[in-house]
Amino acid sequence: MSGRPLALVVEDAVDQAALLRRYLDREGFDAFVAVDAESAIAAFDEIDPVLAVIDLLLPGISGQECVQLVRERFPACFLVISSVLDAADYPPADAALPKPITGADLHAIVERVTR
Repeated sequence: MSGRPLALVVEDAVDQAALLRRYLDREGFDAFVAVDAESAIAAFDEIDPVLAVIDLLLPGISGQECVQLVRERFPACFLVISSVLDAADYPPADAALPKPITGADLHAIVERVTR
């Protein structure tokens, strides 16, 4: 362990996942990246994220269901929804990060996370 806070990223687009990992690293987070909800769920026993960034449009288990499972398992986790969908369609979360993602938008959100 690096001692840095952990962010869970659930994102099936490789370029978006890499971008989020890079931005989170700059913000002082380690990132556990899962390409789908199933991979994220499989890692639940091994991770303890303080921040989760979840795409809503995922293969397999939906992003909406993944959001609910993360909230149930990690109730103190700061939950961020990232999607191309209209923000009005996002499930309840601590923050919204509409795509395209920018470093400035993520920075504004990360400043609100308790580490």
